[in-house]
Amino acid sequence: MKYAFIFPGQGSQAIGMGKDFYENFEVAKEMFEIASDILKTDCRKLLFEENDLLNLTQYTQPAIFLVSQIAHTILQQESPLLAEFSLGHSLGEISALCVALGVGFEDGLRLTQKRGELMAKACEEKDAGMMVVVGLTDAELEKQCDQARKAGKSVWCANYNGEGQVVLAGIKSDLTSMQESLKTLGAKRTLLLPMSVASHCPLLEPMRKDFVALLQPMLKPKFALPIISNATTKPYDTDTQALELLSLQLVSPVFYKQSILAVDDMVDAYIELGHNNVLKGLNKRLTQKPTFTISNIQTLQESIAHIQKEQ
Repeated sequence: MKYAFIFPGQGSQAIGMGKDFYENFEVAKEMFEIASDILKTDCRKLLFEENDLLNLTQYTQPAIFLVSQIAHTILQQESPLLAEFSLGHSLGEISALCVALGVGFEDGLRLTQKRGELMAKACEEKDAGMMVVVGLTDAELEKQCDQARKAGKSVWCANYNGEGQVVLAGIKSDLTSMQESLKTLGAKRTLLLPMSVASHCPLLEPMRKDFVALLQPMLKPKFALPIISNATTKPYDTDTQALELLSLQLVSPVFYKQSILAVDDMVDAYIELGHNNVLKGLNKRLTQKPTFTISNIQTLQESIAHIQKEQ
């Protein structure tokens, strides 16, 4: 059996994520302690207690990264497994980079925290946001965004998640102004997401130089396995490629749907490492290959049982 490791991005976070691992695995406690020291915040409170910080991108990103790395570490501890490649959705590409040994765990925490801070700064005072649209084709949405930009609005297709599901990014008022026309075209749903940044669009251009300067000294020259780029759907495995592609990812759409379709013949199954089954849900619409999710002890045991049975 051939597997791919896949990692979720922002939107997968929730209070309580990682708690099952924390309470039952010593390595999870150790990784929480490391994260708390580096992030200068109590990660147990951040992830396990009700708070207003978890949905702020500078906290969301390292929190999701931490849980994904714990899930991968515990999988390898309980049932060592090699993958053909790693792939992440948006922020998840940093998790994929870490699992491919492109950056270390501690640097990954610093990188995701700073990435969130830079995003927040780039979108300061712009009332930026993101909106999911369900029920229209890619071409229809691209045309609507093109027309809106010609009319002076700031809206772009940002995440291609699946057939008939695309997330737009831009200025919130511009996004909401499109809702009625999109519904007239046949959109089944338009929903403004609870985000204060606009990812994967030109609004993040001001942060690219700082992000490259931050990432460059953290990167290893050669990675242990290929990573599939969100921006190109192609594999990469060197520091030079990572610098170019991870900075391009900030201002380019996430081609998740296209990536899964491009690599589907290379694997027999996908293993999602992180909270909330988000990618498993997307994959159901994209591939007939199974996706195993590892987000707590139950899903860990179920996934290992399936994997061992197939092997």
